[in-house]
Amino acid sequence: MIAVCRSPTHSANNRRSQVEHREPKEADMEKQWYFNTVTEQPELGMISPASHRMGPYRTREDALDAWKIVQERNLKWEEQDREWKRWSADGSASSEK
Repeated sequence: MIAVCRSPTHSANNRRSQVEHREPKEADMEKQWYFNTVTEQPELGMISPASHRMGPYRTREDALDAWKIVQERNLKWEEQDREWKRWSADGSASSEK
């Protein structure tokens, strides 16, 4: 697929600017990092089944950081769920008409 820029403000407005977009090749996929959610380890390339991995990421560190973010968000959501359940159990959520 080729994208053509036709913006009047583009610096090359008298000529078409063409940018070629390509699908990632298999060799590119092997260079990317994924995070295995079962083993909790980063992997170079698509080693594990898709249902067990997150990614792709550019570096091993990015894959590890993504897992840390997932864990932090899950903890936050679990705490919010506990607060919601406590609030409901106290009767604060009951609506009287």
